[in-house]
Amino acid sequence: MKFDSRSLNRKLIQIAAPIAIQGIVTATLTMVDNLMVGFLGETELAAVGVGAQLFMVHYMILFGLLSGTATFMAQFYGTRDMANIRKVIGFAFTLLTALGIIFFLATNFFTDTILSLYTEDLAVRELASAYVRINSFSFLLLAFSSPLEMAFKATQQVRLPMIVSTAVFVSNTFINYILIFGKFGFPQLGVAGAAIGTLSARIIELVLNMFFAFRKENSFRGSIGSFFGWDPELIRRIIRNATPTTLNEFFWGFGQTMYVAAFNRIGTTAYAAYQAANSLFNILNFASFSVGDAALILIGEKLGEGDKKYTWVLSRHIIKVAAGVGLTLGLITIALSKPLSQVFNLSAQGKTYTFYILIVFGATMLIDLLNGVLIAGVLRAGGDTRFTMLTECGSIWLVAVPLAFMAALVWHLPVHLALLLTRTESLIKAVILLRRFKSKKWMNTVIDDL
Repeated sequence: MKFDSRSLNRKLIQIAAPIAIQGIVTATLTMVDNLMVGFLGETELAAVGVGAQLFMVHYMILFGLLSGTATFMAQFYGTRDMANIRKVIGFAFTLLTALGIIFFLATNFFTDTILSLYTEDLAVRELASAYVRINSFSFLLLAFSSPLEMAFKATQQVRLPMIVSTAVFVSNTFINYILIFGKFGFPQLGVAGAAIGTLSARIIELVLNMFFAFRKENSFRGSIGSFFGWDPELIRRIIRNATPTTLNEFFWGFGQTMYVAAFNRIGTTAYAAYQAANSLFNILNFASFSVGDAALILIGEKLGEGDKKYTWVLSRHIIKVAAGVGLTLGLITIALSKPLSQVFNLSAQGKTYTFYILIVFGATMLIDLLNGVLIAGVLRAGGDTRFTMLTECGSIWLVAVPLAFMAALVWHLPVHLALLLTRTESLIKAVILLRRFKSKKWMNTVIDDL
């Protein structure tokens, strides 16, 4: 197939733009939660931030499992094999239900023990405990809605997740407003109100995803039974591919929560600033990583068709696009860092920390996006999941996490310099990943003979 960069760019935009909008909506949802709770005070904001760490760890494991299955969905879509796509979705339902039950039980029976890993502040821990217990039902709801969302993307029905996310955003924002602040005759529940709002939005998300999945226009629509009855060889390959992605995302996500543990020990104000800056930065970050999702979808489709020559040219083009997007969004983050740092109701010191943290995020955006596109998009599309796991986990746990604790507990650096120090791992990771990309060893077709 002849490579047409203009045609490809149009298709990239068609796929990446709805995913970017979905990412912005999702990230804004987190920011709105934090912004509303932030008006109650730094303790409340820190509590939601700490409680959210458990959901982030769960989401990273969930994302790892789904990424392992998405490789198969995208490649099966290349051959238009909807029957096997349904079976992959059904297997993902089963895996994520088991994961959801584990997290539901852990966060309800060992709440305080888990939260004590992230903060020593009893006031923060008490508020975070209520937030976690109420929202713990989300673990079970996501087991069914998330595989459907991934399947919509893999089959290039990318507008549907965007529509669902927008509905979730509107409903969560409204419910948060009335329950956090006690509007329209409802009690003022504060942090607990934020948790109820999030849980309500997850219920709406599941209902909408199920509706879109079983309507006749959906390309992978089928009977409930057609999602099960799996081929043992297919399951073996999915497990072999998804195990490294799951371990990758778990240890990456757990590593991110270790930053929270380290930065909390610098002080509640320092952590509240980090939480505020992170929620703001994630709006651009989620949008930029839509390039990675598009990469997995497009590259997986071409590998499924067996066209490795076109796949190589396509992947190189996507990496160039990712570099341009990362540079642009990084500069935007730096340019907006001052006004954005004033959004939250923080102390003067907290706002100063937020400003410096946003500059660090912006300055490292290009390298972060390249790494994300290579790991979650290009290499994963070819099933090269073991290599990416070793690279990412090694850089996080051997470099970033030790530096975060050394910066906080030994060198007593301010939070923005501690964060900058941890970014050393991104540069190391990028060098390793680019060498792997150039080797072409990642270009595999995982659905051969299925």
